[in-house]
Amino acid sequence: MSGKRASANDLMRLLNAASQPIYALDEDLTIVFLNSACREWLGPAAEGLIGARAAYCSPADSTSPEGIAAGLCPPPEAIAGKPSVALVACLSPLPLGEGQGVRAESPANRPHPIPLPTPTEGWSGEGTSIEKHRRSQFIPLGTSDNLRGILAILEPEDCPGASAEVEASPAAEPGREALHAAIRRFRREAAGRFSADHLIGVGPAMQLARRQVEAAGASGCSVCISGPPGSGRERLASAIHYRAHPEDVDVPFTQGGLISLDCSVLPADLFLSSFAALARSPAAIELSSSEPRGLSPRLFPTTLVLHRVDELSAELQVELASLFSKKPFPRRLLSTAAAPLGELAQRGKFRADLAALLSTLAIQLPPLKDRREDLPLLAQIFLEDCNRRNPKQVGGFAPEALDMLDAYVWPGNLDELAAVVAAAHKNAQAAEIRPAELPPQIHLAAQAAAHPRRQEEQIRLDEFLERVERELIRRALARAKGNKTKAARLLGLTRPRLYRRMVQLGLEEA
Repeated sequence: MSGKRASANDLMRLLNAASQPIYALDEDLTIVFLNSACREWLGPAAEGLIGARAAYCSPADSTSPEGIAAGLCPPPEAIAGKPSVALVACLSPLPLGEGQGVRAESPANRPHPIPLPTPTEGWSGEGTSIEKHRRSQFIPLGTSDNLRGILAILEPEDCPGASAEVEASPAAEPGREALHAAIRRFRREAAGRFSADHLIGVGPAMQLARRQVEAAGASGCSVCISGPPGSGRERLASAIHYRAHPEDVDVPFTQGGLISLDCSVLPADLFLSSFAALARSPAAIELSSSEPRGLSPRLFPTTLVLHRVDELSAELQVELASLFSKKPFPRRLLSTAAAPLGELAQRGKFRADLAALLSTLAIQLPPLKDRREDLPLLAQIFLEDCNRRNPKQVGGFAPEALDMLDAYVWPGNLDELAAVVAAAHKNAQAAEIRPAELPPQIHLAAQAAAHPRRQEEQIRLDEFLERVERELIRRALARAKGNKTKAARLLGLTRPRLYRRMVQLGLEEA
């Protein structure tokens, strides 16, 4: 036993003496060893990293142990037992003075959304930081059927510009590493403390939506979020509240914070009584029990979200407008609808005065079928969420699988995409999801597109009869050698009637 212990200690000393950063993961991708050079490269981030799981994902909080470990995750090929080379990353604070001229702001308070992709600088919440990259060789320990761990050996020098190179154009060239880097960057710099991953995208519709969310978070006006079912309306309403009040994240529902009423399921009397009670209660709540003595109690503003407000009956719309007219509502109002309330009011399907009160700012989320350029990014986000929740690690989608996802019409929008990716992740047998591992509805849609239904030719009776009549007259004239009297006798017609019909059919000039 002492000999084995001595050998293990000798190995640890050798690895710690190496000039290259080295770390090791066990079969569950938990970090179990960091040598001295690796701790030096990671800096303060190395503290508490032993025991963190390095899943192939992109957590929103890149400064947490999970977020730092995710930057060191091995590629799925290494997890499958194949030696691999990939970039690893860690956040490093800029030395004092290097960040002059750059505002150190948390993602939740930045005035403008972050465009994708580039640059490489990021925000850590404490101050300005930059993400460093190094190439690493990953050596699987064991076999593909019995992986015992993975050893990572980093190159001696950082790779300047590696992030920009990887992220060069994730939408145009949806490579796995480009998508992974773009998602990691978006979650670090734009998503902030709330879960609004569906706002990622490079298209003009999503760039507008991000700017509107920034404006909604900075103001206290009423906001109506419209979009088809499954497009993320409810999640976006929560995102707007927590963007305006990030300190409210941990406030229990029973003590205020974000309050939701579903207009499609609540009975009319219960809806009105709940709304009236909220109208009478204060606009902010106090949480003083956990505060030290002598300090002022903390105030937490509350927000009311009316989900599916467009499904309110005409009677309830009248009652609601009446409540608003009596006195100002003390809470911020957010609402969701399938279509913009202004458009519904123009069509006479919603009260115009109520629509104006609820939608000072209107945010419209497009259906997924109109966001084809964002589909690879969104599918990768849902895939990496599956990686974080499961032992199985899948890197991305084969190009043929992405083509099949792109050809699908997505009636269930983002919710359906998340379910499809979860099913494909469960079926995956390799580092990439292949077409055969996509769920049945994708294959059925592809088969239907490959064999479109043949349109039945319409028979227009009048045109058909005219063609037949014209052909019979031609044949009769041919047999009669142009003699109209004889041709009329062959057809059982009088000569004047045959002549009139020939004029009508264009066989004879009048």
